[in-house]
Amino acid sequence: MSQQPVSRSSLSGRSSRRQPTLQSRLVSVLVSVLVVAASAAGVVALTGGGSATSRTPDDGGIGASQSSATAQSENHDRTRNLQFGLSYGDTLTWMTDAQLNKAMQDAKELGVHWLRVDLSWRNIQPDSPTQYLWERFDRVVAAARAQHLEILATLSYTPRWAGDPSCARSQTCPPANNARFAEFARHAAERYASQGVHTWEIWNEPNIQKFWLTGPSTERYTALLTATSKAIRSVDPDAYLLLGGLAAVDTIPSKQYVSHKTFLAGLAREGALKQVDAISYHPYTYPLLPSTETATGTRFQDIDRTPDSLVSTLKRYGEPDMPVWLTETGAPTWSGGRAADSTDAQGTSHVTPRLQAEIATDTVPAAAAKPSVGAVFWFGYRDGSAEGASTRKSQFYGLTYYDGTRKPAFEAFRKAISAYKASGK
Repeated sequence: MSQQPVSRSSLSGRSSRRQPTLQSRLVSVLVSVLVVAASAAGVVALTGGGSATSRTPDDGGIGASQSSATAQSENHDRTRNLQFGLSYGDTLTWMTDAQLNKAMQDAKELGVHWLRVDLSWRNIQPDSPTQYLWERFDRVVAAARAQHLEILATLSYTPRWAGDPSCARSQTCPPANNARFAEFARHAAERYASQGVHTWEIWNEPNIQKFWLTGPSTERYTALLTATSKAIRSVDPDAYLLLGGLAAVDTIPSKQYVSHKTFLAGLAREGALKQVDAISYHPYTYPLLPSTETATGTRFQDIDRTPDSLVSTLKRYGEPDMPVWLTETGAPTWSGGRAADSTDAQGTSHVTPRLQAEIATDTVPAAAAKPSVGAVFWFGYRDGSAEGASTRKSQFYGLTYYDGTRKPAFEAFRKAISAYKASGK
C-alpha cells in the first residue's frame, strides 16, 4: 500500500559478500598492524574476534558485524537493534517548505530514525528519458539530513513514455525496458550517495496487480531487481538494498493477487534473494492487534510462526539471517462502512481512533518479539484528505488528520518507541 501523488502524475551479491565500508577497511588495516605488534589475545580484544564485516544501513544498527559463532548464539537478541520509521508514500515531495519542516520535526518527536519515501521515476522523468527533475526530492533529502534522519527511498512508478505498452498510462505499470529503469536508479544512487542516502527499496508490492499492473510475475520482477541492483552498486558498492515490499494477501486469482509467502518462494527460486540485503513486508492486522495469535495465523504470525512463514522460506533457500523490514503497517481510521472499536469486531472496514492508538502501542513490542525483524515503519504520517472528501481507505492511515491535528495514535506510537528504547533492548 502506498499513498499516490497529490499532484501530476558487476557487483550483485548480498552485503556480506561485498566490499566493506571505508570505516571497516580502516579497522582492517589497523588490525593488520596490531597482529604484527601484539599478541593474538590483544588483537582479539581490540577487534571482538576479528570477524568479517557485513554491510549494514548507515547507522550500523541493523545486522551489526559479528563472527558467525557469535551471530548464532545471539540470534535471539537481534531485536536490540530494532529501528523505527514512518512510511510517507509520495507525499513529502509535494509539501510546502513549512509542511515539510513540520513533518521532520514530528518524526524527531516520535523517535523514529527512518523515513520511507517514494522516489518516483514518474516524478523525476515525467516526459522524456533526457529530462531529470530532481529538485523536489532534493528538498526532502536536505530536510531529513538537517534533522539527522535516514531516508529509505522506494524506487518505483513508471512515466507514460517508459511503461509496458499494455498499461503505459498508469504509473504502476512495470517498465517496458528494465535497463531504462535501472539507469534511472543508477543516476539516483549517484546523486544521493554523497548526500547520505544508501538504502533503497526496489518497487512496492509487486505481488499484487494494483502495483504491478500486468499481473504479478516473479520472473519479471527478478529481472527488474537484478538490473537495478547491479546499476545501483556500480556507483555505490555499499548500498543496502531491500526487496520490494510484499503486500500481505492471500492468493486470489480473480484479483491477480499472489500471496506474500508464495511470491517470496518464487523469487527465491529465481535468485532474487542474492540481489538484496533484506526483504520488505507489509503486515496489516487490523482490527486485531499485531501481537494477537490465532489458530489459522495472522499476517504478523506469517513472519516466523506459520509453517510456510517468510523466515522459514528464507532458511529453506539459504538465507536464514536475512532481516525482515516491516516497511508498512498500521490501521485506517476512516472510510466508508462501520468502524471497529475492538479486536473482535466483525464486518468492519476501518478502526476508531482509540483502537488505532492501541494498535500503534502494540506494534512496537510485537515487532520487537520477532528476532528476524530489523525495522518497523508505521504507514502513514498524515491523512491524505479530509474526512468525507475521499472513500479511499488508503487515505486515512495517518498518525495525524489532514489538517495536522494529531490522532491518539501519534502519542501512543511515540510512547511505545520511547519505552522500547528505555528498556535497553
